Amino acid sequence: MKRVISVSLGSSKRNHVAEVEILGEQFRVERVGTDGDAKRAIALINELDGKVDAFGMGGIDLYIWAGKKRYILRDAVPIAKAAKVTPIVDGSGVKNTLERRVISYLQENKVIDFPGKKVLMVCAVDRFGMAESLTAAGCRMVFGDLIFTLGIPLPMTSLRSLHLVASVLGPIVSKLPFSLLYPTGEKQEKVEPRYAKYYADADIVAGDFHFIRRYMPEDMSGKTIITNTVTADDVEELKKRGVKLLITTTPVLNGRSFGTNVMEGVLVTLAGKPADQMLPADYLALLDRIGFVPRIEELN
Repeated sequence: MKRVISVSLGSSKRNHVAEVEILGEQFRVERVGTDGDAKRAIALINELDGKVDAFGMGGIDLYIWAGKKRYILRDAVPIAKAAKVTPIVDGSGVKNTLERRVISYLQENKVIDFPGKKVLMVCAVDRFGMAESLTAAGCRMVFGDLIFTLGIPLPMTSLRSLHLVASVLGPIVSKLPFSLLYPTGEKQEKVEPRYAKYYADADIVAGDFHFIRRYMPEDMSGKTIITNTVTADDVEELKKRGVKLLITTTPVLNGRSFGTNVMEGVLVTLAGKPADQMLPADYLALLDRIGFVPRIEELN
């Protein structure tokens, strides 16, 4: 049995295990949270290196993107380097392929008529594929990168402005402690309603679920959420807040969706080639064979 394990800086309360057959291979996929403890994450990777088929880096990205430029997050480097034998991935390959495809799937299958829809994308530099696809689909975008990562209430409304700001701030932000930019550990369990007007103005709220959840208001009536990883508790919370439609870009395995880093670990394992040699075409070919479709759930 193949084993893919996501070692996450997130809360251990969100841990999950699933066994699934994909393209004739049996997989055991796991998510293990280290409650924001990077040293513990590194120790776990050291312990399992060479004993599992792929690692996912959960709760942290290796890169942020500004157009075609990418900046390495300083705090992610020791985690990525901890794996000497087993491939380790951060999910960016899936974000750039599967998440683009999901937007096309939703449009083609008339799940969402995107042109003219107002979209709050909480952070685009970590989901550039989704950001570009929503823009291309004709959405009226608000990019909340400055709001949700740095607490600066300045929305951006075009990819051009996003890329400009990211190119200026990327070299600086990438060197900041990651805990200042993204909720890790027990911070993932807290909801502090702020920036309600940006949620209220949107038809669709898209992007990383921890960013969405971190500041979401009590009233989310009629909203559509397009995100990645949610648990059963998350689904209930969204339902209580009035969310109409929940779409996760990764499939449900044993009752919950896993992160893009887990799915990328599965694809790299199936491909049987080094992660740094995987091309978008490799991911797309495997996705075609697997036939992954997004989870679409009407909550209210």
